[in-house]
Amino acid sequence: MANKGNKKRRQFSLEEKMKVVEAVDSGKRKGDVAKEFGITPSTLSTFLKDRTKFEKKVREASVGPQRKRMRSALYDDIDKAVFAWFQEIHAKNILVTGSVIRKKALNLANMFGYDNFQASVGWLNRFRDRHGIALKAVCREDTDRLMNGLGIDKVNEWHAGEIIKLIADYSPDDIFNADETGVFFQLLPQHTLAAKGDHCRGGKKAKQRLTALFCCSALGTEKMRPLIVGRSASPHCLKNIHSLPCDYRANQWAWMTRDLFNEWLMQVDARMKRAECRILLLIDNCSAHNMLPHLERIQVGYLPSNCTAVLQPLNLGIIHTMKVLYRSHLLKQILLKLSSREDQEEVDIKQAIDMIAAAWWSVKLSTVVKCWQKAGIIPMEFAECDIESAASEPDTAIEKLWHTVAIATCVPNEVNFQDFVTADDDLIISQDTNIIQGMVAGENTSEAGSEDEGEVSLPEQPKVTVTEAISSVQKLRQFLSTCVDVPDVIFGQLNGIDEYLMKRVTQTLVDSKITDFLQTK
Repeated sequence: MANKGNKKRRQFSLEEKMKVVEAVDSGKRKGDVAKEFGITPSTLSTFLKDRTKFEKKVREASVGPQRKRMRSALYDDIDKAVFAWFQEIHAKNILVTGSVIRKKALNLANMFGYDNFQASVGWLNRFRDRHGIALKAVCREDTDRLMNGLGIDKVNEWHAGEIIKLIADYSPDDIFNADETGVFFQLLPQHTLAAKGDHCRGGKKAKQRLTALFCCSALGTEKMRPLIVGRSASPHCLKNIHSLPCDYRANQWAWMTRDLFNEWLMQVDARMKRAECRILLLIDNCSAHNMLPHLERIQVGYLPSNCTAVLQPLNLGIIHTMKVLYRSHLLKQILLKLSSREDQEEVDIKQAIDMIAAAWWSVKLSTVVKCWQKAGIIPMEFAECDIESAASEPDTAIEKLWHTVAIATCVPNEVNFQDFVTADDDLIISQDTNIIQGMVAGENTSEAGSEDEGEVSLPEQPKVTVTEAISSVQKLRQFLSTCVDVPDVIFGQLNGIDEYLMKRVTQTLVDSKITDFLQTK
């Protein structure tokens, strides 16, 4: 006789357990149900006792129906967040590969603060197993090659059909693209390697980063004011600062959110309404860009998913050029400090905002047009500038500047200027509010921080009088008069500043006279 103790214990999937429970619910005798499914009465009793758990798992879809164990994932919150994201993507009929799921899991792990989480192939297989995701449908690594082909087909299809319909009623001047990028605004050359590939999930590192939204027209004739998102929000941080070259908003992550993006959209819409014009705005489908408000003067067109790297003009060189110029401004500041033997101080938010704005307005029209043409959105004949004459950046002057600073600050030999420029390209720029908001609500918010814990603040600016400003312009004019080959445009700009300040003085005098006149004696 065989030893019953050596009999292998049978395991049942969630689907099989639910069938057993449903058979009892239908009115069959428990003994008959046990015989029908080949289980012992004690096993049947266990199934019935645990039915609430089974029903909850099915209702939440947190375990696939073929799953035989209900053991939770080691990083349960990551697992739930990835699955919530997967369901959202799957509902839109977007093909998702295993590598995409693993990358998303790493991003969410960074948000939750799990530094040791590894989205390995083993994790992917267990995740797929837990949620009953068919391997052949979405998770096969071999489909990466297929996706490359599908991506090309999708781009060609979009160029041949949808984009032609979208731009048909708009001139190139009225077609815009908006996109965000992250900036480690305090990054120094010698710290490039440490920052490279950092997603920056928030907390202490969020005070070192900004998210910037840029928007420009297809011919580069209009570039909108950048929107900068940081962490500093206290009113005293903006004391004496009444005019910034960028719009500035704040939240605890220094990320773009739906609310901030919608607020920006409404402001642009109102401006277009005042100007009595309509525009087409092309954007990607990141989490901050869905659930848009009602817009009267803006038609929003979504770029195809997974294709923004080849279709989004701002991603094709415009933002990169802005970063080249921003980093070159930073290098000039460092070199100036080194030459004057002053201590190297960190860049504050106000300085960063000024430099980002200066870099953005310095991006050449020809660079903008070239990137729009590279995206295939506007034909060559629409370009009114000489694209071939567009200077490539970084130029030799910037490279020389980099080498000088790199030697002076002991930058490792393996780090080059492009590494410095692209060090923050992997920063998370938008918050998956629909996925993680509820999961982080109960967390200790001390890491998200307040100013008491060292949150970066806009420095309080010393008040400068109009008279002092005029004196500074005069000193600058005197300095330039001693220089050789100063472009005429520089003196023209100084004249413009001088005229503006004199108008301020005149208006102040007029206002004071009126005030004196209205005073009762």
